Amino acid sequence: MPTPSIHTCKLTPEQAASLQELIEARGWRPRTVEHALFAGEKENVNLVYYKSGKLVVQGKGTAEFVEFVLEPEILKQATVGYEAVLNPELLQPRLGIDESGKGDFFGPMCVAGVYVNERVIDAWRESGIRDSKSIGSDAQISRLAEVIRDTPGCVSTVVPIGNEAYNRLYTKMRSVNSLLAWGHARVIENLMLQRHRMDPLPVRAISDQFAANKQVVAGALLSLGREIELVQRHKAESDLAVAAASILARNEFVSRLARMEKEYGMRFPKGASAAVDAAAREFVGKFGAASLSKVSKLHFRTSYRAQGLPEPPKKEWRRG
Repeated sequence: MPTPSIHTCKLTPEQAASLQELIEARGWRPRTVEHALFAGEKENVNLVYYKSGKLVVQGKGTAEFVEFVLEPEILKQATVGYEAVLNPELLQPRLGIDESGKGDFFGPMCVAGVYVNERVIDAWRESGIRDSKSIGSDAQISRLAEVIRDTPGCVSTVVPIGNEAYNRLYTKMRSVNSLLAWGHARVIENLMLQRHRMDPLPVRAISDQFAANKQVVAGALLSLGREIELVQRHKAESDLAVAAASILARNEFVSRLARMEKEYGMRFPKGASAAVDAAAREFVGKFGAASLSKVSKLHFRTSYRAQGLPEPPKKEWRRG
């Protein structure tokens, strides 16, 4: 597994008191952090203990601090450096699936899948591959995407759903979750079509559980996808295979958004915000409302505001 640069855990009040005494005794520089009971920094490590009882350790020295200070002196248990021993599933051959662009008004939705085995996981030990949401730089996303694609033994695929196709599918399915399920199923099938490149064959496919009913994805699986176990869980991006898929999906989304900006000669902000609303109005003013389907997801309320149309009544949200 890659060397972690961030570590979080819960401390009991007694453990927190011991940790505070330890860092004070060893000359850590105190810091003031909102909502924190105490915080400190020393060399390549920063730590913050929040009122909620959560400890966050960050920096290049995180793994060393956790392994040689936090675990033996405070937690009285060892986990860092022994992940594969404590959880052998971390080295099993598997598929990871994730998407990017779901919450972005402009640009496509991209679903990616990655096959990993023990050799791939070992090759990524020092790579910094992690959930794309924790990587702030598009350049870093691009670099890691290249690492993933160039790793011997790794098999990957990306299914980009362009805006016009997305809007057609949404009109037919009337549900983002159904559209996501189709994308995940298509990616799993595309990967399994390349199973001759996988050694050994994957034992499962892991994805985030975005719907309350797991049958939403399971029911969308195609023939080859039904040959392996499908695991859906919250925060699946903590799995290295899913994290790698999240990087490939984000890189594809960012690349396609950049090409759109070049084609139309204007900036398309990510996400959904006041800046996105302003860009949508600008686009309609320049290219007309009929062209909005080429660059955006029309079911977002932003599209109604950009066209001066009354917004539909808000539906009560539920995970489904």
